[in-house]
Amino acid sequence: QVQLVESGGGLVQAGGSLRLSCAASGSIFSINRAGWYRQAPGKQRELVAGITSGGNINYADSVKGRFTISRDNAKNTVYLQMNSLKPEDTAVYYCNADIILATGQWYNYWGQGTQVTVSS
Repeated sequence: QVQLVESGGGLVQAGGSLRLSCAASGSIFSINRAGWYRQAPGKQRELVAGITSGGNINYADSVKGRFTISRDNAKNTVYLQMNSLKPEDTAVYYCNADIILATGQWYNYWGQGTQVTVSS
């Protein structure tokens, strides 16, 4: 069974940094496209950053210059380095990925979410 497990969330003061990790486990061949989303209370889930298997990256305007998405294909892990955090970055952060299984099929998966809270 394939799982995406996020880690690295927590409480940080404004201006601080956190690094989120999203590790895929199970009978995986590779991760294709992956992305980090976030959902704040009372708001819709939004894309924060995405990365393709070829390394193409896109960011939400609100995080450009502060957040960096990266991936380690050997570890089937995707990262989100978050610097200069602001209180408005407070949300539950979710990892999402299109995963190619060892069978050759691919599916879309979501992680369970990790809370990021930025205090002012």
